Amino acid sequence: MVQVMSNAKLLKVLNSSSVVISLVSFVLAVLVSGLIMFLCGYDPFYAYSIIFEGSFGSLKAFSNTLIQATPLILTGLAFMIAKKATMINLGVEGQLYCGALVSAIVGMTPLGLPGFLHFIVTLVAGILAGAVAGEFIGFLKVKFGSNEVITTTMTNFIIINFCDYLVNYPLKSEGAVAQTNLMLPETLLPKIIPGYQITYAIVIAIIAAFIIKFILDKTRFGYEIKVVGLNMIAGETAGIHVKKIMMLGMSLSGCLAGLAGATHVMSVGKRFISGFSPGYGFSGISVAALASDSPLGILLAGVIFGALKTGSMYLNMSSKIPTEFVSVIQALVVIFVSAPLLIKAIIGLNRKSKGGK
Repeated sequence: MVQVMSNAKLLKVLNSSSVVISLVSFVLAVLVSGLIMFLCGYDPFYAYSIIFEGSFGSLKAFSNTLIQATPLILTGLAFMIAKKATMINLGVEGQLYCGALVSAIVGMTPLGLPGFLHFIVTLVAGILAGAVAGEFIGFLKVKFGSNEVITTTMTNFIIINFCDYLVNYPLKSEGAVAQTNLMLPETLLPKIIPGYQITYAIVIAIIAAFIIKFILDKTRFGYEIKVVGLNMIAGETAGIHVKKIMMLGMSLSGCLAGLAGATHVMSVGKRFISGFSPGYGFSGISVAALASDSPLGILLAGVIFGALKTGSMYLNMSSKIPTEFVSVIQALVVIFVSAPLLIKAIIGLNRKSKGGK
């Protein structure tokens, strides 16, 4: 009887709190990936201890975690806001590239502007570049009814390859590596702690998360985008311009992706380097999924995945355990979050009690 009651209470919590679903999903992902690691002949406890040490074991490690978390937070926000507008934006990676390249070009070009103004122009240029790329996808969707999953996936290849062409030929700096010239010092984000690589990019990402939360909770656009996301037909019946909301959602998504690219080149890269992103745009899907599409939850999820990325690099240097196991964790998180009924089945909450409903 007690067991039935406790299960009922836990089931109520799971149904009412997506945060708990996300937490259980992450724990299950870690456990399952640990089991896979063990079956492959590796010690999961040793691997996880190395990952934790490499991501939180020192101030340098934690600063590297926040560096990795910054683009993940912004790309997670980008995917989330598009999803709330009923758009699946798989083109965040390409939009990130747009923002990074345009910011790098503006940042390395002497414009004759005061230092702070040149900095602002560099940042805004990257944001607008991402917005244009996102708006284009939204336009194709509402004007021609194109499938945004296909168009975003294909435009990723076009944008990334075009960027690679530019830094391999017309914009290539002297040297063997495909990259642009260095950006001017006044266009770079300052460091938070002298002697460490962490910059104010993480502050920008945090501010962006709070701004998105404010937009969703306190503005008419936020209300309309949530209504459209929950029930497009009801929204249209209520007088909401659904196509406009979809385009604005994709534009805002592109802004956030462009911001991710801009802050990266203005802090870590200091120029555009071919292949600089290890898939930040695609990892943003996992971040948004773990956060259950909560703007503030994305902050925590971004740090978690940033820690996994930083820890995997340390794992690669400190042991012979393949870092691909970290990618397995990321993939399992998405699988479990996408199937809450599966989670309940795994922990035994879907069994009907005898004589119960």
